[in-house]
Amino acid sequence: MKTVGIILSVAWATALLLPAAAAEKPPKTGKLQHVVAFKFKSTATPAQIQQVEAAFCALKKKIPQVKSLEWGTNVSPENLHRGFTHCWILTFKTEADRDTYIKHPAHQAFVELLRPVLEEAFVIDFWAQK
Repeated sequence: MKTVGIILSVAWATALLLPAAAAEKPPKTGKLQHVVAFKFKSTATPAQIQQVEAAFCALKKKIPQVKSLEWGTNVSPENLHRGFTHCWILTFKTEADRDTYIKHPAHQAFVELLRPVLEEAFVIDFWAQK
C-alpha cells in the first residue's frame, strides 16, 4: 500500500510539474528576433553615432542569414530608457543563423567600430509568438 501511495504521489507531482516545464521552453518555430539596444558614451560625436547607424544597417547586405533588420531611436514618453537611445531588431530563421551572424567577420568588424563609442549594450533574443 505504501508503494502505491508513493507511485501516486510521483505521478501527481509529475502531472503538476510537466506543464510548468513545458511553458518555460519557447517554441522554436516562427522568427528568432535579436534585439540590440545601445547607450553611447557622452563623448561620442553625432558623426560617430551616424557611422555606427550606417555600419549596423549595412550588415543586412553583408550577412545573408539576416532576414530583416529594423531600427530606430527612442521616442518613448515613459522615461524608462536608462540612457539607451538606439535599438535594432534583426530577424533570423534559426539559432544557427543567429550564431553565424554573431561570428561573421562583418559583424566582428562592426563591433570593433562600435567599441570606442559604446557605453553599454543590451541584447535579448526571443522566438516571436502570436
